[in-house]
Amino acid sequence: MSNFISLNKVSKNYFKKSKIKALNNINLNLSLGKIYSLIGPSGSGKSTLLNMLSLIDKPSNGSIKIENKLVNYDNPDKNDLYRSSSIGIIYQNYNLLNDFTALENVSLASLALKDNLKLSENNARKTLINLGLSKRLNHFPTELSGGENQRVAIARAIVNKPKIILADEPTGNLDLKNAKSVFKTLLSLKRDNRLIIFATHNRVFADMSDCKIEMIDGSIKSIHGKL
Repeated sequence: MSNFISLNKVSKNYFKKSKIKALNNINLNLSLGKIYSLIGPSGSGKSTLLNMLSLIDKPSNGSIKIENKLVNYDNPDKNDLYRSSSIGIIYQNYNLLNDFTALENVSLASLALKDNLKLSENNARKTLINLGLSKRLNHFPTELSGGENQRVAIARAIVNKPKIILADEPTGNLDLKNAKSVFKTLLSLKRDNRLIIFATHNRVFADMSDCKIEMIDGSIKSIHGKL
């Protein structure tokens, strides 16, 4: 299976009162059609690594290739366009707009690419219905449960049919029942030959991935399963 994403000696430093090494010499090859979990304590580098992969942040050293093309961080417009079309991001805190309904939140993500309101709404409606939210289309985030909000967030992330899905603690704010439901939804996305990476503290969920990557102090401690 060919590598869809390759990281070569990727490091990330932050400077506050002193230098903080958030990532240290990361080498990874990731393939389509697989689910990867990042597990480790807070501050181990999981979120920083996801930020690198989402093209939100730039490595201090090393390089990243996506679809066999070197990421050029001096071309933010091109990276923004790729992120909008090919990378879906799921946040722990949902990051939904409270003044917009579930349908409108997802439609806005689609509209960013399609520039056609009717088509965007149709895509958003279909995506939400497929995630079991047919009766919640016109509800606002404040009217939805945590599990429902996270499914809206997943719908927003996948409405443009991205090849890459990144999720940072997607079940972190949910009770066990809703966490299991959301995680089951996340696992189902693999069938469309996507590359899915999620960060979690939950070892049970991490063990259900195809490949578990354990991190500590900005480095990869161990890898369980085939990359």
